[in-house]
Amino acid sequence: MRKRHQWLAGPLGVGVVAGLLTGCGSGDGDAAGTGEPVVMGTTDEVQSLDPASGYNVGSWLVFNNVFQSLISFPRGSTTPEPEAAKSCGFKDSSSSVYSCVLKDDLKFSNGNSLTSKDVAYSFERTLRINDPKGPAYLLSSIKKIETPDEKTVVFRLRKTDATFPMKIASNAGAIVDHTEYPADQLREDNEVVGSGVYVLDSFDKKEAAFSVNPEYQGSAKVQNSGVTVKSFHGNQAALKRAVQKGEVDLAYRGLAAKDIYELENTTTQNRGGVKVVDGASAEVMHMVFNMKDPVAGKLGVRKAIAYLIDRTALVRDVYQRTAEPLYSVIPAGITGHKTPYFDKYGDRPQRDKAEAALREAGINGKVKLTLWTTPVRFGAATVPAFQEIAQQLNASGLFQAEVKSVPLDEYDAGVRAGKYGVYVRGWLPDYPDPDIFITPFFSKNNVISNNYESKRIAEELIPATVAEANRPVTARKFAEIQSIVADDLPVLPLWQGKQYAVAREGIFGIEWSLDASTVPRFWELSKSED
Repeated sequence: MRKRHQWLAGPLGVGVVAGLLTGCGSGDGDAAGTGEPVVMGTTDEVQSLDPASGYNVGSWLVFNNVFQSLISFPRGSTTPEPEAAKSCGFKDSSSSVYSCVLKDDLKFSNGNSLTSKDVAYSFERTLRINDPKGPAYLLSSIKKIETPDEKTVVFRLRKTDATFPMKIASNAGAIVDHTEYPADQLREDNEVVGSGVYVLDSFDKKEAAFSVNPEYQGSAKVQNSGVTVKSFHGNQAALKRAVQKGEVDLAYRGLAAKDIYELENTTTQNRGGVKVVDGASAEVMHMVFNMKDPVAGKLGVRKAIAYLIDRTALVRDVYQRTAEPLYSVIPAGITGHKTPYFDKYGDRPQRDKAEAALREAGINGKVKLTLWTTPVRFGAATVPAFQEIAQQLNASGLFQAEVKSVPLDEYDAGVRAGKYGVYVRGWLPDYPDPDIFITPFFSKNNVISNNYESKRIAEELIPATVAEANRPVTARKFAEIQSIVADDLPVLPLWQGKQYAVAREGIFGIEWSLDASTVPRFWELSKSED
């Protein structure tokens, strides 16, 4: 039983703690793990086993289950509660000093004690390494970390940041053993030492094996004796066959939209002993424009594309209605959501307006355009989706568009180098707050490398929204941000997805990994013995 905490909360329970977060019964987690082991299949790739890097869904499968954070999102909740800490909170009304007190007798899986030194080391290490594929940007508000004793950690922030609790409840807050992880470089030996619910026993390109951590002290109540994750490396057909044949107990993400659609619309008798479980999601996909590109850098070109995109056809024909059209950079269900792209560019192709935008920009011939993608990182339907978009543009007679897909490493390097004029970016949020859809994309050092700058957004509106503890009050400023972005068109929102898993009958607890927090909770999975 937990104490009721005082939160300043908005719709869906999104909020920032007003006082102290306090957990009752530290060490009350039941890590006995006596249930049946579970085998999971996924097409998501593990980018890194080091939480200072690995900013992708495949890596999150590992991080969320082998590492602890000071606070975490309980199942079904969008407000963090104590995990490795027994209490956390802002020390004053300015939201610039955040303090946590650790639970007693915390240990890593190697038996070493977990103290405030490890907590400070973990955050400082992530910031020092500053890996471009990592979560360091989420911690940029940290100015100094103090550890007055072995159990107390004090974060002094550069500026007021009411979203800080949610940031450290994400994988950015993973705590590592300071004796096991180098201070200024990533660990690359495929070994993991954490204090989370599970221990990573083995890892290779084919599978990862997890057993219950006997040293774990936290709130999770483990429903199984271990989990094995088999990797299908983007092969959706193989994953589908595996779950239908019972070679895996469930497919977590990664199945083709058509397969999910067929299973959902097939009678129980004809499903072959499998079921579809879905959940809410704030996952989004954007088309990104390089503002310095000689073609995509022209506002007239971007406007013409915005007028021609048919999102309804895209989600119907490519995603089999497993996604919804998105007309904002903040998705539906998140505080402040508006629909400025719908208001400005409509929901159906408008060739006349697209042509007018091009002519106003001095462009009279067909616009040659390359749409760049990568085949696995943002879902296996990414390439077909961009091929559909290219066809829509070409059908207007105003564009000569083609799609090019390259491996992830080459793609990431090309984006950072500014080689691509138009490219894809998928986004699964770290925490359920509008800030995570704005700051990473439109702050000075954004993650999409598209050379977009708006002083109004970066220097005024973002700092103002981050500083506001009462999140619903930020809605007006977030509405202005969305309107500015829709006018400037540095990105074009395409769709908002749902979360899906397909499982064998007799597998339970999947829904707790498909909630708004997007945390994959292995410990909630259970398997009947029949």
